[in-house]
Amino acid sequence: MARAARLLALAAERAAGPGLAPVPAPVPGCARLVLLPPARGARPGPQGARGEPAEGAGWAGGGSWAAPEGAGRGRWRREPGPAEWSEAVAAAAGALQAGGLVAVPTDTVYGVACLAQDSAAVRSIYSLKGRNGAKPLAICLGDVERLYRYCHVNVPEELLRDLLPGPVTLVLERSEELNKDLNPFTSLVGVRIPDHPFMRDLARACPGPLALTSANISSQGSTLSVLEFQDLWPQLSLVVDGGPIGDMQSPECRLGSTVVDLSVSGKFSIIRPGCALTPTVEILKKKYGLEPESS
Repeated sequence: MARAARLLALAAERAAGPGLAPVPAPVPGCARLVLLPPARGARPGPQGARGEPAEGAGWAGGGSWAAPEGAGRGRWRREPGPAEWSEAVAAAAGALQAGGLVAVPTDTVYGVACLAQDSAAVRSIYSLKGRNGAKPLAICLGDVERLYRYCHVNVPEELLRDLLPGPVTLVLERSEELNKDLNPFTSLVGVRIPDHPFMRDLARACPGPLALTSANISSQGSTLSVLEFQDLWPQLSLVVDGGPIGDMQSPECRLGSTVVDLSVSGKFSIIRPGCALTPTVEILKKKYGLEPESS
């Protein structure tokens, strides 16, 4: 009952207007929760047929769209982003650097992050997920330039920039810089640079890559709002609420990123179709001449 009351209070606070609303003393069994304010330059969620945001859609970084008074359909403006954005980034970065697990919004589904170079935190993510230790975790970076430190890249940088940032995980040969306790069973690593301003700012604020996985128990469905994974809250240091991601009723919005293996020169292999399969394959085949590895 206490948790339900707290969640209702937070929902009411969000409905009253965007802004940072940390909970410094959470009720027992709940992580601290931060409501993410709108990001400057953030893009809307799924759009309706005329170009306006779909009903219930929010900012990529939280907040909402508003139609100017007297404006026709399809003419929407962004509400200014408050200064508390940097406080939300700092709160999440601080929790991560203290060894904690933080729930975060991404450009696909909600995720859980920790510092990839922190072996104890990596073990905590596996415990949280109830995950088979042989299933790899992806790393998350803020910029393409940082990718070269943690991966051996055998594709043109232009290719990387055509796909990243975006809803794609690129699997590459890992470098010696990456924590040996992260996916020790494979020489490969998946790399994400989400097209989400908060995630990119958070990755830039941390000293090394983030380990990133979806915010759900293994084998269960992906989550599009913080309420959908509230059973995980007791094991999290911080929950960053960026509002609903996409259309809550659409199964396609829960597919997660498209995972593609680029570790073999001149080839690609789709590991998971995800939400961006068609445009990803088109770029790889038509623009760069890569061939499916199975052929």
